[in-house]
Amino acid sequence: MPRSWLPTVTLSAVLGFACGCARQDGAASGPAGGRQEKVLRVGNGAEPQDLDPGAVTGVPELNILDSLFEGLVAADPHDLHPIPGLAESWDVSPDLLVYTFHLRANLHWSNGDPITAEDFVETYKRTLTPIFSSQISYLLWSVVGAEDYNRGALSDFSKVGFRATDDRTLRVTLRRRTPYLLKILATDYVWDPLPIRVLARYGPLDRKDTGWTKAGRLVSSGPFLLKEWAPDQKVVVVRNPLYWDAAHVKLDAIEFYPVVETATEERMFRTGQLDVTQQLPVSKIEVYRQEHPDELRVDPYLGVYFYRCNVTRPPLNDVRVRRALALAIDREKLVQDVVKGGEEPAYAVSYPNDAGYTPAARLSGGVAEAQRLLAEAGYPGGKGLPTIELHYNTFKEHQDIAEAIQAMWLKNLGVRITLRNEDWKVYLDSQHTHNYQLSRSGWIADYLDPHVFLEIWETGNGNNDTLWSNPEYDRLLHSALDADTEEGRYAIYQKLDAILVQECPVLPVYYYTSFYLKSPRVRGWWPTLLNIHPWKFVDLDNN
Repeated sequence: MPRSWLPTVTLSAVLGFACGCARQDGAASGPAGGRQEKVLRVGNGAEPQDLDPGAVTGVPELNILDSLFEGLVAADPHDLHPIPGLAESWDVSPDLLVYTFHLRANLHWSNGDPITAEDFVETYKRTLTPIFSSQISYLLWSVVGAEDYNRGALSDFSKVGFRATDDRTLRVTLRRRTPYLLKILATDYVWDPLPIRVLARYGPLDRKDTGWTKAGRLVSSGPFLLKEWAPDQKVVVVRNPLYWDAAHVKLDAIEFYPVVETATEERMFRTGQLDVTQQLPVSKIEVYRQEHPDELRVDPYLGVYFYRCNVTRPPLNDVRVRRALALAIDREKLVQDVVKGGEEPAYAVSYPNDAGYTPAARLSGGVAEAQRLLAEAGYPGGKGLPTIELHYNTFKEHQDIAEAIQAMWLKNLGVRITLRNEDWKVYLDSQHTHNYQLSRSGWIADYLDPHVFLEIWETGNGNNDTLWSNPEYDRLLHSALDADTEEGRYAIYQKLDAILVQECPVLPVYYYTSFYLKSPRVRGWWPTLLNIHPWKFVDLDNN
């Protein structure tokens, strides 16, 4: 999913818990068919912005949407490789440009309406409609006519390469080979169908925030349906009896809790109010490693933490200033002394060993080169350089990192930085309207392929909020998909990573790990590089 990592908002009524240190086991919430009801309680990191798959990009939203919606292809719980979802099978043409998906018989939405191939077509039309302004619409651009329609250069959607040849058959025609297409379908909700007839009852399809995602209105295709959404308290989903594979869904319900502080989340876990946390205070990692190793998880996580540069705003419109800032960050010290979750310093944008690809280009030169570049830009020792504002979403760890880098830039370059924090929704709006100079961000891969870290910097991409544009970069990005071999494609990606390292529209800081707490009661949960755990396979041991 295009995901901006670790937002935080507020937690209010949910904080009615004991603050003692005694460890407690969570109690099941009631009977379900003569047995204890299986209710999984999950810390979700933030209040969701919305539950409209075409309108959101965050991890908190993804976690909930994964329970509500399913697409043509699903993800295997062990390693996320593509497995049949709403489509029971698919065919691919010899030239790899036409995919034909065959839907299962008797698919139904949670309200009983049939799910048809036309629902997919109409969903994609909505996502690509220019006025809708979906940030994730670019994930459909590999389809014939999709980008032109999305940009307003094509007005006739019938010329876009989606066809419902009958109620159970969807044909997708690509404009270029997309070797990772099934991987996208398996893990990204932009390809999931929406109940268009239901959406139309609440307002124009090309508008967001029409209210169709409220509890009692939202209709879903996945293993769960939305029962309750109490803002800043919890989101509750319950088993969907009309899901095609309902017989194999283990949980009766999932409760997602927004939590503003990782310390609060850890306390809720310790007192038995959560079964899984979103994260863990770094100060607690060693404590759990020593005292409760069966509850601690530290897993690789396919994402990069970075700072965006608004390249239209001085002084960050000067590549020398951007590179100076990038080179003056002591990443080793930062991950060891501040972040402390096993993260790896990032000297390039792409994640190392992503589907066998590791970027060769690296930021190099250190503080001496940073000082030389800043002087060359006309700001020796930082003299004459205006104060730069660093923008981040409200979260203690983001503040700690920002303050550490602020001190590094002052010491190493004489550059003065002011900090500005905003709550998640306001922060997102500031980023998308380019109301910032430097902005904390992160990118968690949508699928397991290196293309995912490179496509977002294409000119006009909905997530390229730096306003950076490079025609050669765009050309190379497109040419990579025409490569005859994976080796040829990866060789082009090396050139793209080199451009990003040279021009620094973003300043990579570190590669993520996922460190969190999970009760031993939770079953069917395996470490995956995207930290996605398909909910229909998750179980809870109530014994």
